[in-house]
Amino acid sequence: MITFDDFQKLDIRLGTILEVKDFPKARKPAYQLVIDFGPLGIKKSSAQITDLYTKTDLLNRQVLAVVNFPPKQIATFMSECLVLGIETKEGVVLLNTDKTGPNGSKVS
Repeated sequence: MITFDDFQKLDIRLGTILEVKDFPKARKPAYQLVIDFGPLGIKKSSAQITDLYTKTDLLNRQVLAVVNFPPKQIATFMSECLVLGIETKEGVVLLNTDKTGPNGSKVS
């Protein structure tokens, strides 16, 4: 079990995907994403979501991501945030909101 204080340490924000590229150097199939988090700026992420989403599906889509983890080197790419999803038999399903909101909105 974690405490509510532990949960509050996570900075989960809403952002819009601006760019999607294939990532052939990743060990597992993935995309390189460029995401606009409004006042927090633009961040990059490597996301293993190729099973259920095409690049066209993802472009301009809003996603939720943890933005306060340290950057992580993945092959030749520096991932700056963690896009959130749930694992299913078919692949990772992205978490999102049922309505759009301003980029950078904080999950609370």
